[in-house]
Amino acid sequence: MISRGVKAPELTVAGWLNTDEPLQLEKLRGQVVVLHAFQMLCPGCVTHGLPQAAAIHELYRSDEVQVIGLHSVFEHHHVMTPDALKVFVHEYRLKFPIAIDLPSDSGPVPVMMQKLNLQGTPSLVLIDKDGTIRFTQLGRVNDMQVGNMIGRLLA
Repeated sequence: MISRGVKAPELTVAGWLNTDEPLQLEKLRGQVVVLHAFQMLCPGCVTHGLPQAAAIHELYRSDEVQVIGLHSVFEHHHVMTPDALKVFVHEYRLKFPIAIDLPSDSGPVPVMMQKLNLQGTPSLVLIDKDGTIRFTQLGRVNDMQVGNMIGRLLA
């Protein structure tokens, strides 16, 4: 079980969109990492989580704050394929790197959702410059609150 104050587990994913090379948390040390877990068919993800992630990506320099989307499918597996995700990312003009979570052999909850102990989507995970998880939350997180937390992690 992952909780705040512990090192974030390395990303174990099926593939990536919007990046030429897979990202590794170990190589992102020195940057704040904003991880947004989402599903294409999640209303809260589409109306709040993804726009928030896109705004953070546009606002901060990528050498200070790295935004990563984590597409975690735990329901409707047959329609949320990598090809459908590519179309979704294109249509919503998402420009930040997006990891595709690995399906689990032990049930519907994907690998990274299990590793991060996420309960659903949208979920926000903030990781500090040393790779330590400082905040996790399921559901909507106020934009001002997120900006404040990122600012403190950068300071």
